[in-house]
Amino acid sequence: MTVAAERDANLDNLSITTIRTLAMDAVQAANSGHPGTPMAMAPVAYTLWQRFLRFDPADPIWPNRDRYVHSMGHASTLLYALLHLARVQGVNPAYETLGEPSVSLEDIKNFRQLDSACPGHPEYRWTSGVETTTGPLGAGVATSVGMAIAGQWQAAHFNRPGFELFDYDVYALGGDGCMMEGVSAEAASLAGHLKLSNLCWLYDNNRITIEGATSLAFTEDVGSRFEAYGWRVERLPDANDTEAVAAALDAFRSESERPTLIVVDSHIGYGAPHKQDTAAAHGEPLGEDEVRATKRAYGWPEDEEFLVPDGVYEHFASGIGTRGAAARDGWLENFARYEQEHPGLADESRRMQRRELPDGWDKDLPVFEPDEKGHAGRDASALTLNAIAPNVPWLLGGSADLSPSTKTRLTFDGAGDFSADDRHGRNLHFGVREHAMGSVLNGLALSKVRPFGSGFLIFSDYARTPTRLSAIMEIPTITIFTHDSIGVGEDGPTHQPIEHLAALRSMPGLVELRPGDANEVVEAWRWIMESRHDPVALILSRQNMVTLDRSKYGSAEGVRRGGYVLAEPADGAPEVILIATGTEVQLAVAAHEELTAEGIKARVVSLPSWALFDRQPQEYRDSVLPPEVTARVAVEQASTFGWERYAGSMGAVIGMETFGASAPLKELQTKFGFTPENVVEAAKAQLGSHA
Repeated sequence: MTVAAERDANLDNLSITTIRTLAMDAVQAANSGHPGTPMAMAPVAYTLWQRFLRFDPADPIWPNRDRYVHSMGHASTLLYALLHLARVQGVNPAYETLGEPSVSLEDIKNFRQLDSACPGHPEYRWTSGVETTTGPLGAGVATSVGMAIAGQWQAAHFNRPGFELFDYDVYALGGDGCMMEGVSAEAASLAGHLKLSNLCWLYDNNRITIEGATSLAFTEDVGSRFEAYGWRVERLPDANDTEAVAAALDAFRSESERPTLIVVDSHIGYGAPHKQDTAAAHGEPLGEDEVRATKRAYGWPEDEEFLVPDGVYEHFASGIGTRGAAARDGWLENFARYEQEHPGLADESRRMQRRELPDGWDKDLPVFEPDEKGHAGRDASALTLNAIAPNVPWLLGGSADLSPSTKTRLTFDGAGDFSADDRHGRNLHFGVREHAMGSVLNGLALSKVRPFGSGFLIFSDYARTPTRLSAIMEIPTITIFTHDSIGVGEDGPTHQPIEHLAALRSMPGLVELRPGDANEVVEAWRWIMESRHDPVALILSRQNMVTLDRSKYGSAEGVRRGGYVLAEPADGAPEVILIATGTEVQLAVAAHEELTAEGIKARVVSLPSWALFDRQPQEYRDSVLPPEVTARVAVEQASTFGWERYAGSMGAVIGMETFGASAPLKELQTKFGFTPENVVEAAKAQLGSHA
């Protein structure tokens, strides 16, 4: 070994030990966290970052960077140590580097403390260099599949001869828990089917979970399972063998037909005198005595805390820093030439990266004429989606095997299907995998394409975890949920959503939109496309809704405010207010007409989005729902839970208090009271009780 090679090897070992001791010290200082996995996997993560990852610490958001997903969110100190030692720079919401570290040593010292850049689990938008929020096991690896799809699609759409604008790889580090969770199986199956050769998962096979040995509940051969999915599998018997890790990563980069799984056998809490018998295996601090003993085993000053020895920062700078800067600078030079030869595509790329819309994106939006027969929400959405997508080239998506029912297929010329053989297509086929679909949508959105997915509202339960993560991350995923009520009729209670709207509305940051006619659908889509940081659940009907005469009723533009006055009394202030969403808006309008004919002054309020309505100034909300008008009736074919906030404590709510039933739609509507006559009766009762 040459002197230079020996020096580098020594610095490699010094850097790995620095990562391990920073992780131990951070967990010990917080008296909370998981030290064992960072200690075990430090050599693997270090080798990836220092020798392979194409990532510029000075510009952690440049578009063609490799992505590193830390799916084992509980082992967050491993990622924070890497971000700190690589001197990754902070970036603000305006995409500007701040000239300060993303993770300072002080942040690591304040691990899991309020306002630290090192929260218990990595959080996107909170700590620069964190590519996605992780914590729920399996979520990170599943999200990485969306990133890999995005990379392949971006390459097909933007690359031109001589201009490899997008060719990034996606790496994810996961553990036994990630492999046990069903979402990882769904996502891995899809990735194998699509032959995502730019995707590499590193599996920490440490055979320990919180309850003890994985043999208690998990004895399958994970590698063989992934081979059946169509993955290339590499098996490494020792996480500390950095040359074997490097060889496996080289093999991944030479693979052009399959995603790669690298199975790494490790010993949790490596170097701790009691190893797997210690708290390191169970997500607890080692304890001061064990920390000192472990440092002694590493040949480390046992009383030093948060020590970064001389030469470690410089070593990272000479590796990932130098390599990443060269890659990023070369990309920018290439992009400048690309912009000269392909100005239209360059403009698309810039807008996509900044989540800006093309000029004229809405020029083809439909306007629906009044129609008693009307349109189903899903049909109006299909027409609107296919009017928008040709003008927003990076809008792509699909369904969990339900596009003929959700009407979410892109049908314009050239839309095509994304597949293993054709990366240009904009229709994605997720298969019957709602959970993975939600995670893939997150990965796509994090890669700056604009994704949509769809399914039946009843199956929003399957996608709840990734939907929640999109809300935490504030990324603009679009999930289209059709078959939105007991209106699915004969399918019965298993397919009739009852509590699902209430559940979605309870999620902070998620915007739900349940439009009440075709023109409200259009305006819902207009708001969705203009939003840059809001995940959306678009709730649509299977059955037709009357297309209202907007010369007689309020403008559908009110959708963007969440709720608006749809119909007013002919003269004077309202005596009673009818509030409705979705298909029930037409019930409220019909009841309004009957009440008007009887001389009763009724107002109709369409309230398609509680989330947006609650964002409006109090003055506006009071103008729509005047506090002095306490006689109110709310109508929705869903759980009544939460409606008292708009109907008032004394108001009437016509909704579902039970599960549904299997019967034709009209029979269900009569059984559960969703008729104009029942709304009229409830309104009169309100007037009587509030007289």
